Amino acid sequence: MTNNNNIVPAFDDERDDSLKISLEKIDSIQNGLKIYLNGYIDTYNSNFFQKKITKVVEAGFINLVFNCSALNYVSSTGIGSFTSFLKMLKPKGGDIVLLLEIQPKVYEVFQLLGFSQFFNIKDTMDDAVAFFKQGTPVAESIFPKVFACPMCNKHLRATRSGRFRCSECKSILAINDQGVVSLG
Repeated sequence: MTNNNNIVPAFDDERDDSLKISLEKIDSIQNGLKIYLNGYIDTYNSNFFQKKITKVVEAGFINLVFNCSALNYVSSTGIGSFTSFLKMLKPKGGDIVLLLEIQPKVYEVFQLLGFSQFFNIKDTMDDAVAFFKQGTPVAESIFPKVFACPMCNKHLRATRSGRFRCSECKSILAINDQGVVSLG
């Protein structure tokens, strides 16, 4: 296994026994890095996790593939970390792919919270590479889009297509790539 400090300076200076992170450059993806997660991510170590990935992004890696096959558990706080990484990477032209080698109970948390819709989840590393090589289409985006909840008329803002919950009435809403809003 390579020394993480050779890829991202000072990466291994701080450690946490509950989450081990290993890095591997992906030569076939521009600014690409594969991140192996081993352990769990919860409220207590999510700050550690966020600091580590922030170091990765600051080192210039913006196309990240998370191998979650050895990730035993992730809480909603941990999933929130992945969401913050997306928000950090998208403006830089980067993205995240999760490999489908995710443990069933980890994937279930992503599904239950509706986040499986937001993340690019691929079956294999080849699929992840193909995703990044296709590039992000430069098509005009209608997002962010402001609209009224069909149930309570609260004004909401969607930054992209997917499923989410209305902050007022808690209805589950879906918005497609064309900006059409529907229930559930």
